[in-house]
Amino acid sequence: MNAERPPQLRFPGLWWQSTLVEGRTARFAVGGSGAGVLFLHGWGLGGSAYARPLEQLIRMGVRVYIPALPGFGGTASLPVEQRTLAGYARWVGRFADAIDLARPVTVVGHSFGGGVAIKAAHDLPDLAERLVLVNSIGGSAWTDGRGVLRALRERPLWDWGLHLQADLLLGRQLTRVLPVILRDAVPNMLRNPTAIREVAHIARTADLAPELATLAERRLPIFVVWSKRDTVIPEATSMSLQTALGDPHTITVPGGHTWLMDDPHAFGELITNVIGEPVTGPDATTARPAAQRSRTSRRPGPGPAPASADDTSSSRHRRTSRGEVFGP
Repeated sequence: MNAERPPQLRFPGLWWQSTLVEGRTARFAVGGSGAGVLFLHGWGLGGSAYARPLEQLIRMGVRVYIPALPGFGGTASLPVEQRTLAGYARWVGRFADAIDLARPVTVVGHSFGGGVAIKAAHDLPDLAERLVLVNSIGGSAWTDGRGVLRALRERPLWDWGLHLQADLLLGRQLTRVLPVILRDAVPNMLRNPTAIREVAHIARTADLAPELATLAERRLPIFVVWSKRDTVIPEATSMSLQTALGDPHTITVPGGHTWLMDDPHAFGELITNVIGEPVTGPDATTARPAAQRSRTSRRPGPGPAPASADDTSSSRHRRTSRGEVFGP
């Protein structure tokens, strides 16, 4: 691995270091031991804003890799002609090569990172053992202020920004999440405003229905996570993503768009439960509807075991006909 470790830890459990991807600098963090998770971050961030939820994964027995995607967090921008979802996905594959990442791996993407994860899993079939889409872009629909269902590309940028602001100013998000995001996002905005603008356009116009349909045909295990109060990626957008997949395993959690930063323990429990799902081929777990899948398999790392189908009253998971509800 062509990487240099800095002289000290930037965050407990996560080592930030540098490598070269196609001759350009890439920053990334790695930490923990156990089952591998490749985490792809959201728009405007560089990875450090996710320190608390990722450190929770490390404490629960997971090895975490989090690259700062091109243009963010000190990672060099892609060449102009590669600044597309396909270009970001290709970079993820080259990054995995640069650090000798063992494949396949659980790929988790939040928001914009979810769109990159979808495209990477589609274009690089050997990359993902399972895919976890957390409040992800990639759906094609949006409901406007009058309740009219419209194409997501018609959603104005000011509406995205208005709802992101509202999400971050909601309740304890104001004191627990907003400062962390600002520490990560402001340097990116100052250092590379072009990347901020370009990625916003990519997220706004992304329609990954064809890629999602192909992944469903491959029967790649896919988990779609959405939070009840997310208006950045509203329910109509998440539902259109689910529709493209056919019958994915869906998990609904409390909170807004950045819920995983606000509740790292819930995020850690969710991801380790997902990793505990057996992957035994297209005719087993991934071929059955979500409501029929068993959550009783052993998962790596410490913490309470997932509840059985007959013990939902004490579990943080409650089943619905379409998937699961996580939390109250």
